[in-house]
Amino acid sequence: MKTKNVLRELIRSGQPTIGTHVHVVWGGMAEVIGHSGTIDYVEFAGQYAPFDLFALENFARAVDLHDHMSSMMKLNQQPRTFLAERAISSGIQNLLFADIRTVEDAREAVASMRPETPEAGGVKGITDSRDAGYVFPGRSPAEHVKMMEEGVVALMIEKKQAVEDLEKILAVPGVDMVQFGPSDHSMSIGIPGKEDDPAVKEAERYTIEAAIKMGIRPRVEIERAEEAEPYIEMGVRDFCIGWDLRTVYNHCREQGGALAQTLGR
Repeated sequence: MKTKNVLRELIRSGQPTIGTHVHVVWGGMAEVIGHSGTIDYVEFAGQYAPFDLFALENFARAVDLHDHMSSMMKLNQQPRTFLAERAISSGIQNLLFADIRTVEDAREAVASMRPETPEAGGVKGITDSRDAGYVFPGRSPAEHVKMMEEGVVALMIEKKQAVEDLEKILAVPGVDMVQFGPSDHSMSIGIPGKEDDPAVKEAERYTIEAAIKMGIRPRVEIERAEEAEPYIEMGVRDFCIGWDLRTVYNHCREQGGALAQTLGR
């Protein structure tokens, strides 16, 4: 497993970042994305997609084939610490924690992927897992600790409670990035599906502006490059573009539909 964390290095140097989402944990998909040469990290949407622990390791191995790319996994809200440890142990370098509601949730998320040292204050110990090279001296304990410290912690800000307590959540040490979730937010304020409602848009703007003010990177999910412009004007520099499932769906609908029309169906 490589020690370089591309996403961390880009954030540290103040550079913009580009990710993409996959629901397919197959390593071949990660390799194809890497061959494009345009993506800094691949986010496996583990909150939504099926996986096993063998698949996580193979996904991380495939990402590791590309020096310009790192990995991320989106985790369910519970069991947060277990999922975080298994993802990191598999070699997935960065984590996106869903359904954050409170300061305590944010602290638990950070601690779940940080080493249990006096400085880091995490709960993850030394393990005989892929991130440690399976056996020492495959990777020294000091190197193992360093890798845990380098992981990027991203939080979903999508619940009404999280928006209300946003600045306290952003002040939790170790939070690197936040992502506003309009679908869950609209549900949590009683207007499910109305992602373009002014109240949802205002919560998104507040999340982005508060994060920038407090030195946290706001990330935005988009489907097409032209959607980035208004967010860039707001100061956003981190984007996750496209979903594998939507890409396949749109292709089948548009191209399959066009062919069906040509065939007179």
